[in-house]
Amino acid sequence: MRILLVEDDKVLADALSRALVQSAHAVDIVSTGEEADHALALGIYDLAILDIGLPKLSGLDVLRRLRARKSTMPVLMLTAFDTLQDRVRGLDLGADDYLAKPFDLPELEARVRALLRRSTNSTPYLEHGLLRFDTVGRRVFYDKKPLDLSPRELAVLELLMMREGRVVGKEQMVNHLYGWGDEVGDNAIEVNVYRLRKKLEPLGCEIRTVRGMGYLMDRGDAQT
Repeated sequence: MRILLVEDDKVLADALSRALVQSAHAVDIVSTGEEADHALALGIYDLAILDIGLPKLSGLDVLRRLRARKSTMPVLMLTAFDTLQDRVRGLDLGADDYLAKPFDLPELEARVRALLRRSTNSTPYLEHGLLRFDTVGRRVFYDKKPLDLSPRELAVLELLMMREGRVVGKEQMVNHLYGWGDEVGDNAIEVNVYRLRKKLEPLGCEIRTVRGMGYLMDRGDAQT
């Protein structure tokens, strides 16, 4: 999933970004409220992690503008001021969850997973025949046996399984799998799909290429 991280503490932002990327998310980082408002207006994110205490425009003002645009994208608010008034104000403005600093990374990662599952109406498991993706543990099994996939292969497979039966375009894959700072080669998606295919095809799981459009895991391909 593609996440916008809005945090003006560079050390904290870098640490959070590394953890989220390790979980196969694409992460873009901005440090001011104005940058966040501009980025969110593009509408390309699945989740925003938004600090309240931002320069130029507060996190609450960014949230207010986001909801005024009728966006239902989930927002996790971060704050160094854990008071009841702050939490109530943020939730009233449309925040989906709240986390007070300091916090442990596993808790933030768990809240991110919960918000993404809720927003996509998905369960902790994705299934395609005997293929089973544990979105919480970030593990994949075929007939109950674990498969060894790289973080990028996991991200590609998750996207295809979430959209089973629908074509996923290359541009859509790039938007969900890579952040602004990532160098994306012309054939990056093709390479990742090729490597994933090599591991899945012996199991009878096919990733189809739809010429000129993208890739597809057809519901009819699932083996039982």
